Amino acid sequence: MNFRISAFLIPLLFAGALHAQDDLVMKASQNMSDSAQAAYRFTTVVSAEATPVENQASSGTCWSYSANSFLESEMIKNGGPAIHLSKIYTARKSYEDKADSYVRMHGSLNYGDGGEPHDVINMYAKYGTMPEENYTGLNYGTTKNQTAEMQAVLTGMLEAVVKAPNRGTLTPVWKKAFSNVLDAYLGPVPETITYKGKSYTPQSFAKEVVKLDPKDYVELISVTNAPYWEKAMMMVPDNWAFQQDWNIPMEDMIATIDNALRKGYTVAWGGDVSEPSFSWKNGIAYVPVTPAADLTKEEKADLFTGPKPEMTITPELRQQAFDNYTTQDDHGMQFTGIAKDQNGNEWYIVKNSWGEKNDHEGYLYMSKNYVRYKTTSFMVNKKAIPSDILKKIKE
Repeated sequence: MNFRISAFLIPLLFAGALHAQDDLVMKASQNMSDSAQAAYRFTTVVSAEATPVENQASSGTCWSYSANSFLESEMIKNGGPAIHLSKIYTARKSYEDKADSYVRMHGSLNYGDGGEPHDVINMYAKYGTMPEENYTGLNYGTTKNQTAEMQAVLTGMLEAVVKAPNRGTLTPVWKKAFSNVLDAYLGPVPETITYKGKSYTPQSFAKEVVKLDPKDYVELISVTNAPYWEKAMMMVPDNWAFQQDWNIPMEDMIATIDNALRKGYTVAWGGDVSEPSFSWKNGIAYVPVTPAADLTKEEKADLFTGPKPEMTITPELRQQAFDNYTTQDDHGMQFTGIAKDQNGNEWYIVKNSWGEKNDHEGYLYMSKNYVRYKTTSFMVNKKAIPSDILKKIKE
């Protein structure tokens, strides 16, 4: 496998600089079989348009890449331009708002690169957006994201600020100091940008070019420790915004994803990719009958030699995985379609943000049972939600 593991993992050795959200590349890439590509034969059933695959590189910004890619597909579906939006502009605005909350909470809040799909919508609504070419975040000679050192500096700064060393009070300049660090690593944010000969602010670009309504997007979860058909807190460390999402039954989660994809919409997905049956190299993710902890060496070697029976996933089993930490909020990706394998089983077509060097040029196939088991949250256009489900969530 020719994935740039060292470039991704070495910066993560800065303790505390990045959340574990994207520290899964090593594990995900080690699960491989040379025979996998020949062993699986997929036929596309439905496929929505999406922009080209990108590489988040040495950053925990999968949430920004996946949910912005989701917005890019929304733009295309609405007849807008097929362009890349600036993932780092979104991330930077999130870092600033997160830092403000971190200080207001006296440090009792998770800080780092990580985030959730709703952060992209919230930043878009509040700060607008811009084309990626206008704000790449590559400010000091790098050609790919490298955020570990920056986040180590920012985290150290915030830890010092909340100690209020100025006789127990905060100075009025800490936000400026924080912004200056972001400027040094990512570059200053342009006040205006030019697109097709016209000048825009990020807010006017969102309104006049992107033309998406933030109110059209709904984030959903499925847990048994809160009532269904009510909003509940997304209980993951990267939910620094304390977002509450609609909690729906597991099978309604699958029905919503299916309906969205069959209607030509895409889905912004968050979940766990730490399972040994998730292979980035092979582009395959499913749930074998044998639990991950009980897999023998021989079974692990046979994981990707073709379609196999899967474990039956129940809401109780799904919840147990949340409760015992075997499901965590590791990664964000975009669902763009549905495919069938040679046995007639349906899989989701998933766009990742780890570059194109896997068996499916940056995409992978994820079984519906993997989605049942390992989804933490997902976001869709409310127009893509089945009408009976939409009525229950009152959106």
